[in-house]
Amino acid sequence: MASLRGTQQPELSKKLYKIIKTENHVIGAHEAAARERVGVARQLSEWGEATEDETISEVSDKLGVLMAEIAEQEDLYAQALEDYRGVLKQIRNTESSVQPSRDHKAKISDEIAKLKYKEPQSTKIVQLEQELVRAEAQSLVAEAQLTNITRQKFKEAYDHHFAATIERAEKQIILAKHARRLLNLVDDTPVVPGDLHPPFAGTEEARQVLNDAEDDLRNYELHVEPIHSNSGNLGVGAMPGAPTGGIGAAPVQDTTQYRDNVGTVEDGRYAESSVQGTDAGSQPPYPVSEAERLEQQQATEQITQPQPTAFQHVA
Repeated sequence: MASLRGTQQPELSKKLYKIIKTENHVIGAHEAAARERVGVARQLSEWGEATEDETISEVSDKLGVLMAEIAEQEDLYAQALEDYRGVLKQIRNTESSVQPSRDHKAKISDEIAKLKYKEPQSTKIVQLEQELVRAEAQSLVAEAQLTNITRQKFKEAYDHHFAATIERAEKQIILAKHARRLLNLVDDTPVVPGDLHPPFAGTEEARQVLNDAEDDLRNYELHVEPIHSNSGNLGVGAMPGAPTGGIGAAPVQDTTQYRDNVGTVEDGRYAESSVQGTDAGSQPPYPVSEAERLEQQQATEQITQPQPTAFQHVA
């Protein structure tokens, strides 16, 4: 079915359709990797307990907790990629809406060329030339809309993408560094037959490592260079226009910025649009399908409550 939809895509939107489809597979791979990592974390904890070595059991259990949290960051990253993919769909929809305008203009041009070759004196040529002028005017508007939407949403989409990539990397680095601290609690001094390692004395220190990791994640803030945008005055029909609000409204600044806190929401959900100065409840200036419109409406109505970071034992 997916392949059939691909063949039905207008020529103009086929390449972006492939990107969006491939990104869906990428998202699935990240989600699968997160699930597998949680499974490995659980298995590590179970193995450590089965060794009957107090040190290995304690440290492997704490490592499993941190590895499970690393997996959670991977899953949140997959959610962020889905938001980025949704922005790309807006460009694809606009491309699809422009294709008929191009096809109509090309069809009229072909008809004129055929008539001039077969019936140079035909009165229909003048009629078609007038129709071509109108089609070219409509095409100019459609092409301008496509350019405006493409540039704005291209920047917005990859702002989401790379901000999410940075956040995932930095949070996983935090967790990995604390995991390495746990390894230093394992005394690997060789013993001779009959001797035993001293009892594990790092229980409190191991617990403190988890507390430190939890605090670091809770206090984490994403700091990235803002992505500047001049599309704040994009009006109805994706054309330059006056700022929303009519006469007396505050003027739009020459340069707006994508918010630099993209992806810092604690529950991992990313804002649908990170452009300052846009009205989230207004009708978007690009074509959307009915399914996407309902999805956006449900997302707007849904109220999410951020949850504090809390580690859970995987065993």
